[in-house]
Amino acid sequence: MTDNTNPGNFANRAKEEVQNIASKGGQSGTENSGFASMPTDQVKDIASQGGKASSGSFEPGSEKAKEAGRKGGSSS
Repeated sequence: MTDNTNPGNFANRAKEEVQNIASKGGQSGTENSGFASMPTDQVKDIASQGGKASSGSFEPGSEKAKEAGRKGGSSS
């Protein structure tokens, strides 16, 4: 164990627990989450809205939205 008590740090977990997590190959324990758990017609309805169903991060037309749009995909 280390002085770091962060449970996300694998050094703070039991060897068996780390091996169990690693055996899943990066997959969570859930097989049907997100769109995979929704009926096909609901997925199609959401997809047809082209992101309009999203709560979004900005108010449309806000200065923060404009700034993010200008910045685009460039790194911070």
